[in-house]
Amino acid sequence: MKSKKQILFPKHQKILEQVGENIKLARKRRGFTTLQVGERAGIHRATLYQIEKGNPRVSFGAYFNVLRVLGLQDDFLKLAVDDEFGRKLQDLKLLGEK
Repeated sequence: MKSKKQILFPKHQKILEQVGENIKLARKRRGFTTLQVGERAGIHRATLYQIEKGNPRVSFGAYFNVLRVLGLQDDFLKLAVDDEFGRKLQDLKLLGEK
């Protein structure tokens, strides 16, 4: 089955690009080459390049494996942990039940 092209609004693409840049900086701070990280993450170096560019078509698993290689896997636990909007919706529902 052919995958659909991921379409993002420009402001959301900028967020992915920032994540990619953060990953690239973390890799460089550790003195790792793209080849080293790619091999350790089980991905091709070209895929790492796409991650560092913030490409939305790269799998979530590939992003995770790169973070794992960099010792940043716990950063994934921070995703969606602070669901402020969800709590507001829940509070409104709870207030309406009185």
